[in-house]
Amino acid sequence: MTENPLVPVLETPRLLLRGHRLDDFTACAAMWADPVVIRHIGGVPSTEEQSWSRLLRYVGHWHHLGFGYWAVTLKEDGRYLGEVGLADYHRDTSPKLTGKPEAGWALVPQAHGKGYATEAVSAALQWADAHIDCAATSTIIAPENAGSIHVAKKVGFSNAVIGRYGEHESLFMERLRRT
Repeated sequence: MTENPLVPVLETPRLLLRGHRLDDFTACAAMWADPVVIRHIGGVPSTEEQSWSRLLRYVGHWHHLGFGYWAVTLKEDGRYLGEVGLADYHRDTSPKLTGKPEAGWALVPQAHGKGYATEAVSAALQWADAHIDCAATSTIIAPENAGSIHVAKKVGFSNAVIGRYGEHESLFMERLRRT
């Protein structure tokens, strides 16, 4: 239950964004195995091994890059809602994302449609604007993922272009740093 001292805690009116803890693993693994969550994120449920690696990758981002993903929890009861953050995955993409940290988010189905994603992503991007030295951030979204495209636009992503991530057509958007 120990907090990671490298990860700043962000607070919004309804949410607490904090570093992942080992006791988040069960909820994280369940989320990444949920067909509703992964429908537009590769479409294949993650195994526990893959979710464990994801959790460790989040910690590694904070340790080596000074940014990463937060666990998103509900302030009123501490319930795990999902995760949001920024990463540098060195993905095989066209267009390239070099120098533009990639914003991403995933929430449990019970949290969909309540504005939590917009609230959490906004907080993460405000933090990034103040703490990451980059001119822009990027995001990759499946073209059919209307919910995430809506969130991306609400938090300031634009310049949408269709590109490629691996073998898949993807929507690439960027957001200029706000100072």
